[in-house]
Amino acid sequence: MTHDLTRYQRQMIFAGLGQEGQRHLLQSRVAIIGCGATGSSLANLLARAGVGFLRLIDRDFVELNNLHRQMLYDEQDVAQGMPKAVAAARRLQAINSTIQVEPQVVDFNPGNAITLVQDVDLLLDGTDNFETRYLINDVALELGKPWVYTGVVASYGMTTTLVPEAAAQRMGRERTACLQCIMGPEPPTGGPTCDTAGVVGPIVSLMASISAAEAMKLLTGRGEINRGMITVDLWDNVLEQFTIAGPNPDCPACGRGERRFLNAEVGSRTAVLCGRNAVQISNPGARISLEAIAQRLQPLGKVERNAYLLRAQVDGYEITLFPDGRAIIKGTEDPNLAKSLYARYIGA
Repeated sequence: MTHDLTRYQRQMIFAGLGQEGQRHLLQSRVAIIGCGATGSSLANLLARAGVGFLRLIDRDFVELNNLHRQMLYDEQDVAQGMPKAVAAARRLQAINSTIQVEPQVVDFNPGNAITLVQDVDLLLDGTDNFETRYLINDVALELGKPWVYTGVVASYGMTTTLVPEAAAQRMGRERTACLQCIMGPEPPTGGPTCDTAGVVGPIVSLMASISAAEAMKLLTGRGEINRGMITVDLWDNVLEQFTIAGPNPDCPACGRGERRFLNAEVGSRTAVLCGRNAVQISNPGARISLEAIAQRLQPLGKVERNAYLLRAQVDGYEITLFPDGRAIIKGTEDPNLAKSLYARYIGA
């Protein structure tokens, strides 16, 4: 495709980028894992900057309590029950019709992670949990791709840029520590989350902006990347950058080559969604007819369906079902009860 560079004129005037840097962006491919607050802000910034291909990977749908901080969505998306990846892609194509935006309404997991990101240049973290981030870390090491970690909660945010050895050699950059080197061999647990401590929109926009700038540096081969950990507390007006030591030779992931999170057993899985009184059930390999399930559930309660999902109110629970067999069951945090409801009403 021939691009009209007039769109990016003010960006190309910036000496750090220039026309050559802009052409690199237009030829680049990026996967954003998670399209909530951080991920949608990252997608917005990079689509406007002219990154040529964005793959948006998200398992969830738009809800009213998302709108104060998730900038790509609106009330119509809530009313239509739109998956975040689809709603974001639709908005981004209206913003920049000259780039390619590919929505993937899936749960990013060990069974599909490699396939979803193997053809991109850069991975961006828009997730809300460390277990998925450790999976991204494993995938990045396995494929030799750089990625940017971004975390936000309350008025506090942090970000660091991670470049595996293979990516460093290919890009002419210095190798960095991996996420396990920094955070330890097990995902951190017990800390505050957006569902327990809340979150203010400005910290999301700020941290996404820092991470998007890091993405632009990596994709163009220009500028000094953030090799430390940048932390910001907007409420207390504190910005710090901490030095991070180099790779740990004894790190299970980048030192010893273990891929525990990528090689985790894949099968029917459940995950309690923190603060939402809901359980997600994944059923890899399943294919569900939403129309058939809608007809089955119609006599039991209120059922709504669109091209992407089905939502049913049955027996005091809300079941949101996707064509890949994945379901989010609201009204319980008990995985066994959720699996029982899934078997009772979906039957797959």
